Amino acid sequence: MKISVWDTYVAREDGKTMHFDILVPTTTEDKDCIFSYGREFLSKKPFQTAELSSRECKFCHMEQAADAIADTINKKGYYIIEMENCE
Repeated sequence: MKISVWDTYVAREDGKTMHFDILVPTTTEDKDCIFSYGREFLSKKPFQTAELSSRECKFCHMEQAADAIADTINKKGYYIIEMENCE
């Protein structure tokens, strides 16, 4: 499965910056939909964060997804890779 990677940086209430990638099929082009996936991810965190918008989340590149990631995307519509300060 070919996917789009959206590079995302969101400020936390403690001053740290979260960095995570939102992975979606290349056919998913609606930014509001992609941002809603990021907001859903953030809503499950035990701390407050700043708003997620086009300033914090930008298209980065396309790549081929690993099978496990593709399986999750087929079920949920997206996959999140936590990079920094997501815990």
